[in-house]
Amino acid sequence: MEYLKIMSKNKLNFLGTCFVIALILLISSCSDSKSSKQQKAQTEKTTDETIDQNNETLQKNKLPANAWKAPDERTIPADEQGEMIRYGKELIVNTSAYLGPKGKAGVFANGLNCQNCHLDAGTKIYGNNYAAVMSSYPKVTARSGKTTSPIARIKGCFERSLNGRMPDSTSKEIKAMVAYMTWLNQGVENPEEMFGRGTEKISFLDRPADPKKGAQLYAIKCRSCHGENGEGTPYPDGKTFFYPPLWGELSYNDGAGMYRLSNFAGFIKNNMPFGASYENPQLTDEESWDIAAFVDSQTRPHKDPTGDYPDLNKKPVDAPYGPYGDSFSEVEHKFGPFQPIKDAHKTKS
Repeated sequence: MEYLKIMSKNKLNFLGTCFVIALILLISSCSDSKSSKQQKAQTEKTTDETIDQNNETLQKNKLPANAWKAPDERTIPADEQGEMIRYGKELIVNTSAYLGPKGKAGVFANGLNCQNCHLDAGTKIYGNNYAAVMSSYPKVTARSGKTTSPIARIKGCFERSLNGRMPDSTSKEIKAMVAYMTWLNQGVENPEEMFGRGTEKISFLDRPADPKKGAQLYAIKCRSCHGENGEGTPYPDGKTFFYPPLWGELSYNDGAGMYRLSNFAGFIKNNMPFGASYENPQLTDEESWDIAAFVDSQTRPHKDPTGDYPDLNKKPVDAPYGPYGDSFSEVEHKFGPFQPIKDAHKTKS
């Protein structure tokens, strides 16, 4: 009987000890969980505060008198040439419907529209517009090392940004695109002195562009339109995208102009998020560089770079693939800082 009493007492002591240990573990777990949540909340708060502070530094810009302005569409002639101009614009806006995976005129592209990179049918200030295409070409380009015609330039877009191939250069579609771009270029005589053409070259950072910072900004500023995984927002018919994919198999490849951070950062600064413009930016230069770094650090289709930049001395400082004519690494050429590379090139020349 005494033995049973002792055993019962020991059992109670054991159970009591287990209860205390469990209680300690529960409190510790709750404390860790609370600490983790507090840390996450503090990180999000710090990110939001940083973004708010950056937003306070943004200033509205005024367009200068020499800013390019697209001609009034009411001036398009009501004749056969006018029909080609209008068809050219339609192709720029709805490229995929005519030339995409389910295209009416054939399969030549990946489902993106030219307008995804050349905003408002190539008419927006610093929206990668067509303001000076026909006035600038033909010209010798550093990437090809030879004289490039307007049609060859369009071919490059099909092979790189649309990750496909161009229709025959004598096709109605290519002739219509050229007709539209020619119409946009009327009156442009000195494209180099014209404000707002192409994309803005914003100031270099004094540090490498940071994909990790860009990821935080992407989640807040870009994800709602372009998706958690950069997959974009497709139209219900599945033929094209309302908001284009920014990486993955359906996006531009690693030979495209947007894969160079100086091009992409300037594009982002003046156009993103949706509704932003040169006159009313929503991101700082620094934020734009970091978002560009994050997006362009993601996987995408590969373009064989063989033949690109035959003269390495003329290769851009932010060309993201080798070989190079200097001692800087591929990572430095992709993310920067770019000013030291530019200074080294100046010294060399």
